[in-house]
Amino acid sequence: MRIAVNGKQFQIGDSLRGHIDESIRQISEKYFSNPIDATVTMSRDGGKVRADISVHVGRRILIQGQAQNADAYASFDAAAAKIDKRLRRFKRRLRDHDHQAPAVDGLEAQEVVFAAENEAEDAPVVEEDVEWQPVVVAEMATQIDSMTVESAVMHMELSEAPVLMFRNAAHGDINVVFRRTDGNIGWIDPKSTS
Repeated sequence: MRIAVNGKQFQIGDSLRGHIDESIRQISEKYFSNPIDATVTMSRDGGKVRADISVHVGRRILIQGQAQNADAYASFDAAAAKIDKRLRRFKRRLRDHDHQAPAVDGLEAQEVVFAAENEAEDAPVVEEDVEWQPVVVAEMATQIDSMTVESAVMHMELSEAPVLMFRNAAHGDINVVFRRTDGNIGWIDPKSTS
């Protein structure tokens, strides 16, 4: 397994790098015999250290976790504990993931990231009738996978994503699962209204 450890405005010493490498290998290999890769990014966030962990444990299975603490080791350990908890929770379904071939292939799609509108208090207010034009920050190809609703919720939980678009394996239409503000998970299925 390839493990990349990066620091953003943060110096990672050999001791911390060794701790990260050992912990990620131990967690990943506890649940999967052949995990693909992992990326750990340690960064300063105000007076705290933020740890962001992404682990690819199988084909199109990404687990993410993040935590903040004043201590770098505690920050990493908290993020690693989140990943370990998610892997333990979804262990059976993840192992069966490759045996459940989707009935319909996924769709190729274009993903675009726009810069947020500057709403700073000290920003000048423009009174013209000029419509706001978003600035494109990134463009990339993405895949909208075909899966069951249960599998979509699992993938969203594992990746800590606020929303996940997928192709419903039951009928082939595009569906969305999302985290609601009350903490529950919502599901949008246009097919169910017909």
